[in-house]
Amino acid sequence: MNPRLENAGFDAWLVRLFDDIDEANMNWIAALVQDCEGAFGDHLVDLVPSYTTLLVQFDPLTLDHGEARQLLQTLLARLAPLEDNSQNEVKALPVWYHPSVGPDLARVEQHTGLSAGRVIELHSGHTYRVFALGFAPGFAFMGTLPEQLETPRLESPRPHVPAGSVALAGRQTAAYPRATPGGWNLLGRTPATLFDPASQSLSLLRVGDRVRFEPVSRAEFERLGGDTTPMEAP
Repeated sequence: MNPRLENAGFDAWLVRLFDDIDEANMNWIAALVQDCEGAFGDHLVDLVPSYTTLLVQFDPLTLDHGEARQLLQTLLARLAPLEDNSQNEVKALPVWYHPSVGPDLARVEQHTGLSAGRVIELHSGHTYRVFALGFAPGFAFMGTLPEQLETPRLESPRPHVPAGSVALAGRQTAAYPRATPGGWNLLGRTPATLFDPASQSLSLLRVGDRVRFEPVSRAEFERLGGDTTPMEAP
């Protein structure tokens, strides 16, 4: 690892920790997130982790650009990765996999040559790491998807993807925290609240978390408060 600081404006620095995407990056990035939260304190405005970088945004009225750089350099000099969390709790997201709420199941079947049952089995049988948060508040980019399920994005994004929609694109998977446009392949829907502005943590998932999708019946989905409003394939 050879971390580099890149100027991201008068109120932010981009810390580039790695050049290549790797699941092992997450323990380092999650450690830096924790260190920044403690070191910057009230000066901190936002932290945006990704696959290889961390964007650190601070309040320029209380901390100048050079001071922020020096603080980051100090943190990087003593940075150590978090302990491997492979034995830690896995966050489970219940999912109702069904064409009415997962209209791209057939598209994934056609692209991969797998049956719908096998698609669901592979997708729900893997434990994912949260690599990054972005696109929309609480939207967690998770990977790495089993190679057999790799499917490209839709050629034309949908103007409206319902909240809770569980999807995949390429070797990544995610669940939409809110209704937004989106071009990923929809497989089903989760009743979980992925983003809550009234909660202290805001997002249910954080970078570095381990996540599994657990298939549930329609009845269980409804019991958990899921929205069964059907969708149409594009």
